[in-house]
Amino acid sequence: MIPFQNYLKGNVKNDILSGLIVAVALVPEAIAFAMIAELSPIVGLYGAFILGLITALIGGKPGMISGATGAVAVVLVALVLEAKALLTAQGLSGDALAFGVLQYVTLAAIIAGLFQIGVGLLKLGKFIRLVPQPALFGFVNGLAIVIAMSQFKFLENANTLMITLVIATMAIMFFLPKVTKQIPAGLFAIVVITAIVYFFHFDVVLIGTLNTLDAFKNMPDLAQYKGQLPTFHIPDTILSGEAILTVLPTAIIVAMVGLIESLLTLSVLDEMSGVRGSGNRECIAQGTGNIACGMFGAMPGCAMIGQSVINYTSGGLGRLSGITAAVGLLLLVITLTDVLAIIPIAVLVGIMFMVSIGTFEWSSANRIFKMPREDAFVMVVVTVITVLVDLAIAVISGVIISALVFAWKQARITAHTHTEEDGTKVYTLQGPLFFGSIRSFYDAFSIEMDPPKVVIDFKFTRVMDSSAVEAIDTLTKKYEEVGSNLKLRHLSKDCKNMLQAAGPYCTFEIDDPTYKVAVNY
Repeated sequence: MIPFQNYLKGNVKNDILSGLIVAVALVPEAIAFAMIAELSPIVGLYGAFILGLITALIGGKPGMISGATGAVAVVLVALVLEAKALLTAQGLSGDALAFGVLQYVTLAAIIAGLFQIGVGLLKLGKFIRLVPQPALFGFVNGLAIVIAMSQFKFLENANTLMITLVIATMAIMFFLPKVTKQIPAGLFAIVVITAIVYFFHFDVVLIGTLNTLDAFKNMPDLAQYKGQLPTFHIPDTILSGEAILTVLPTAIIVAMVGLIESLLTLSVLDEMSGVRGSGNRECIAQGTGNIACGMFGAMPGCAMIGQSVINYTSGGLGRLSGITAAVGLLLLVITLTDVLAIIPIAVLVGIMFMVSIGTFEWSSANRIFKMPREDAFVMVVVTVITVLVDLAIAVISGVIISALVFAWKQARITAHTHTEEDGTKVYTLQGPLFFGSIRSFYDAFSIEMDPPKVVIDFKFTRVMDSSAVEAIDTLTKKYEEVGSNLKLRHLSKDCKNMLQAAGPYCTFEIDDPTYKVAVNY
């Protein structure tokens, strides 16, 4: 539900103005990200409208902006190339080839959306908290490098004039915010560079002539979309088992990348606003939006960190800002297609280079020499995997490596011993007892050399899992075999109930802990 009744007059004004700014800023990015995936610009623009509108209505965070993103676009490149090869082998070309490729992309959007809804319904969005900071740094840095590298194909055979326009765009993007923040730098760069190219009749590649490049020779003319709204169409490939198997790996990666970036954006806005959003609700909204994109001929996407921050800092705190951005974008597309067609490719390349520079976490370059070596290793590995493989595998790898490093560092348990007046030897354990520390747990005892009376004190130790319970039982049996009188102190009631061989040797203390042991049933 949209809480219009909760808006104050000032909120409505700020939401509408910030939404219009974001709408204009979304146009070049949606076009550029579609081109990264070698799709028609209209596919990216429709995706930004559909996904942006749905997530604005039902997403987990008011004011969060979603649309076509570089992260998802980069993942789609491999699918587009594979689809082109398959369809070309079938004899398709021209518009038929472009339409066939779009069928594969939209099928991937639907499957990705179903996966994302499943994650939300299972309430798995909370697991974004398990992504460590070094992995986040690596993710962001790798994404920035990938976005920059994806622009190089537009610079093939580029002349001096095009390079000059790219540099001029980057200069505007860099210096204008230092003078005024009232005008979006990307919008200003597009207007100025486009005007220069138009009035001086510079011979450079435009959005409308992008199909003169080999990589986009099958891209349709934007003019044919003027005045047209997205139309409902279920992909023909949805009933093809072969097509589903082809797109399934890409669809899963798109879903994971989209969820990771969306939930990270949600976390950033939570910190800025001090109000916690719903990660699971955002997963469902992203999935619903991507399914809708697939059924209306648009590319999938996810939350946009940069645009969301722009919206928030411009005063767009409510859902109305996201709705305004999506609707405003569509109005630009269906009424100003001719204007979009004369935008030079160089200005979009320059904008994307600046997006890449702004995305890179430059502070991590200094932190890498100060953070622990294992954290620096995780950050570098995630960055490399992001560039060479894909974003989702990179983040998952970072989580796994960080978990293994943490387990290794914690896999040490020590025992301090003292002898009581009656000759009882007391082992006071310190450190967590879990599957990783079992070996050091066994090594801490001298069973054959211990006196007849032995006490093992778990006061400063937590029994973490069923492997630890089994280890306590095993150690108890060893003491029983040598005839020692053993007592186990300070174990939780939950742990005592799970012990079999060691259960009878447990003493009951007033200050026994109350933790629960993690067990797989």
